[in-house]
Amino acid sequence: MIELGRKQSLNIKRIKSFGVYLGCEGEDGDVLLPSKYVPEGVAAGDAIEVFVYRDSKDRLIATTLEPKLMRGQTAYLEVKEVGKIGAFLDWGLEKDLFLPFKEQTFRPVKGQQCLVALYIDKSHRLCATMKVYEYLKTDCSYQKNDHVSGTIYQINEHYGAFVAVDGKYHGLVPAKDFHHNLKIGDSVEARVVKVREDGKLELTLSESISVQMDQDGEKILALLESYDGVLPFTEKASPEVIERELGISKAAFKRAVGRLLKQKKINIQDGKIRIM
Repeated sequence: MIELGRKQSLNIKRIKSFGVYLGCEGEDGDVLLPSKYVPEGVAAGDAIEVFVYRDSKDRLIATTLEPKLMRGQTAYLEVKEVGKIGAFLDWGLEKDLFLPFKEQTFRPVKGQQCLVALYIDKSHRLCATMKVYEYLKTDCSYQKNDHVSGTIYQINEHYGAFVAVDGKYHGLVPAKDFHHNLKIGDSVEARVVKVREDGKLELTLSESISVQMDQDGEKILALLESYDGVLPFTEKASPEVIERELGISKAAFKRAVGRLLKQKKINIQDGKIRIM
């Protein structure tokens, strides 16, 4: 059976001046491999490894070019053009890959790298989707406290931020730990908090508490500098104010302020934090 969107080994059924027709031994149906892709010295019956997709006229076509993405996989592809009905992505083949408007989770721009998966739509065409959840894998080798990179592909106020680790593994920053001004499509650095029994990764965008307190302290000192050394609020401020100004939780803010006080880098006076 000729499989759309996957590499496969097919046998030469007929040889023409413009290419060869390939198919599965003992089965009806064939697909054209244009002559520019036909290896030298082949004969009828020989097997050739090809990738099958549809050309600009919606006909099945084979190629020996290596696509950057195959059906069921995920990959980062560059946006070549953006139109009213969708975007077109560079996936290494002559015909660009279509990303329909309805399969976009944010509006990409030309030149941007987007994380997508490849699927077959209802019209039996290959298309890209940014809705990658069902295409991500759970067989990574990461362990607790490992540092990982990924892309936020979905944000849910109840569950948190869904992250495609390395662009291909399931990861989640729980809602209770997601205190960052980030959006879908953003790249993040995270730490593995837990590897669940199903292989999915629970993540945090924070370091260990000790390291994180130092990093948050640096944020506070930098913000103090921007306020001429006087911060017009303390750890008693609302969580919304703290997150808006620093992108951290109120608990993290209180821990970092406590450490800075012990280090005598700041003091609190008249309801304001001052740099020393």
